Amino acid sequence: MKNSNSEISNRIIFIILIIFSFVIIAVNKGLDEMPSPYEMNKESIIAELKVALKSEFDLFYPLSIDTVDGGYFSDINYKWQLQGKQNKMIVTQARHVWSNANASMYYKKKEPFFKYAKHGFEFLKNKMWDKKYGGFFDLVDREGKPISTDGKIMKYAYGNAFAIYGLAAYYQAFGDTAALHLAQKTFYWMERHSYDPKYGGYFQFMKRNGTPYKNGFIGTPPKDQNSMIHILEAFTQLYKVWHNNLVKERLSSLFYLIRDTVIGSKPYLTLFMQRDCTPLSFRDSSREVWKKHIELDKISYGHNVETAYLLLEASDALGIKDDTKTIQVGKAMDDFALAHGWDNVHGGIYDGGYQFKGEDSVKVVQTTKQWWNQIEALNSFLMMSQIFPHDKHNYYDKFCRQWQYIKEYLIDHKYGGWYWNSIDTDPQARYMPKATIWKCNYHTTRGLINCIRRLESER
Repeated sequence: MKNSNSEISNRIIFIILIIFSFVIIAVNKGLDEMPSPYEMNKESIIAELKVALKSEFDLFYPLSIDTVDGGYFSDINYKWQLQGKQNKMIVTQARHVWSNANASMYYKKKEPFFKYAKHGFEFLKNKMWDKKYGGFFDLVDREGKPISTDGKIMKYAYGNAFAIYGLAAYYQAFGDTAALHLAQKTFYWMERHSYDPKYGGYFQFMKRNGTPYKNGFIGTPPKDQNSMIHILEAFTQLYKVWHNNLVKERLSSLFYLIRDTVIGSKPYLTLFMQRDCTPLSFRDSSREVWKKHIELDKISYGHNVETAYLLLEASDALGIKDDTKTIQVGKAMDDFALAHGWDNVHGGIYDGGYQFKGEDSVKVVQTTKQWWNQIEALNSFLMMSQIFPHDKHNYYDKFCRQWQYIKEYLIDHKYGGWYWNSIDTDPQARYMPKATIWKCNYHTTRGLINCIRRLESER
């Protein structure tokens, strides 16, 4: 009996040592190579994504509906209480319209999404559209009166693009031709005032009467990737509901400009450009000068993964057959984000990187991880896992880890919603607003719905 007990004890010790060895190996290799707890359980992930999606709509509506002055409230604190000036930006207002239209199409039911979307559409049409000069105001106060920037009433290609995006989706979901007509009217307004017939692309900054700032505005160049990719997104949505030849032509030219010039041979986007698309760069400047302009010249990992998706979406809308090049460009963008921006310890992608002059490696220069980057990565990794199911990067495993990361560090389990920054690198994000003019439920609901649809399609 004594020998038997001794043998059992030795076996237990041996098993413990083996387990401990595997743990040490896993730690040494980093989280990136540890097995994902959800790798084989897609139904659990689908259920969790659906809960997160429902929460985004339940939290924002009807709380954000301004029943007095119209449109949607912008400022909501971390406890989901209205707090702030409640200025209204065309981007946010249009995104709310789009989110509700998209939700109606996903859930295959009209209410309550039609009521919420129509509320926003009326505000766009009656308050944010400039009845004198056309185009949408960028920023108005709660009542709908335009707010100036540096003493000027401004209009932006970026904002007008989101108006098209929301209006086209509203028409697609509910069949309201008034929304389609306003989207068409906005497209032609951008064609007259924002489109650059010489070099292609769109001028971002315009005066109230539509005159473009061809050399930029207050030190910011006239063209940028963020405006381009979202104009691409808007025209993709518009072309789905309006097969207009000029829309297709502009969508196609923008698609190739982004893929072949703004990205080009490098696996990331140039952030800002002069009119002829010459990149703005501070690589030859001192570190101090570059740091002051970091938002103009960095590698944005979030835009990498988002653009990979938007390019493939546009390619599909254009009907490009066997678009191997765009697929490879998108893959390279995701792979670059994983190679240089992925956190091997906790998961998630960092906000920014940079390759300094004379250095071989790319360094992480912004360790924060904003909510929109993370949901775009989730969507993009899952997309790549379906295109390249046996790739060495194991995109599905990255998708699983990304969802685990989001649940642990970005979703607020006390008050609900998504933090602005993930709390592993920014613990104070717990107390940051849940909504501003730059944060609503557009990125989150789009990404969650896309992921649910992709996973359910595999059934």
